[in-house]
Formats: sequence, structure tokens, C-alpha cells
Amino acid sequence: MTTVLGSGSRARLTPQLAPIAGATLYFLMRLIAKRTLRQFWESHARGAQAKAPLQVWHATVEGADWSTPADVKATYGDASILKKGRVVFNIAGNKFRLVARINYPYRIVYIRFVGTHAEYDAINAETI
Repeated sequence: MTTVLGSGSRARLTPQLAPIAGATLYFLMRLIAKRTLRQFWESHARGAQAKAPLQVWHATVEGADWSTPADVKATYGDASILKKGRVVFNIAGNKFRLVARINYPYRIVYIRFVGTHAEYDAINAETI
């Protein structure tokens, strides 16, 4: 027996747990919130340059199944893993940075910051 979590184009098959003999559960990452990305590319002076790379990042994360920081590194080898579930992603060849907090057990990615490399240098990625 196979159980799929997710629906439509987000449904994906990757085995994770077998709580019942013969059953397999599949998990998808949830992203909170795409609105943060959209606001950035619509309102930032350099947002147009970031739109396509951020959309690719979003689609990649939605289709991922990250249960550990090692899973993130397998997908994004240049991502920086910080304390308390924080990850810094390089977007568009490191022109932009995205800071996320990942709740690995629940497969939730919280977008905490999107900005240029210079704007990133002015924040504390471990506390934002």
C-alpha cells in the first residue's frame, strides 16, 4: 500500500516511513510564503533579475523532501547551513541571498529574508 501526501502537480513519490506493514508515506516541503518572494521581485529595484531564479528555487523546494541539512546540501551544494535550522541559499549566481528556517520533521520552509548580497551583509542570518 502506498500513501501520497500532496496533490496535483505537487504530488510526488519518495518513500519515508512505513508505519503500517506495507505502507509507505511520501512528504512534500511546504513553503511559507511565496508572497515574500513575489513582493521582492515586484518591488525591489533589482527584483526583475531575481524573478526567474526565485521561481526555480521555489519549484525545486516544493518538490524536495528535506529531512536533514544533508538533504539540503545534496540539492544545493553551495547552501550554507547555520544553527537552529537556518539555511542561506545563493540565488542567481550569488547575486541574491535567501535565508530560510527549515522545520525538518514537519517539512516546512519559512522564508525569512530575500535580498541582494550587500543587503544580506547588513543582517544577522541567525536571528532574522
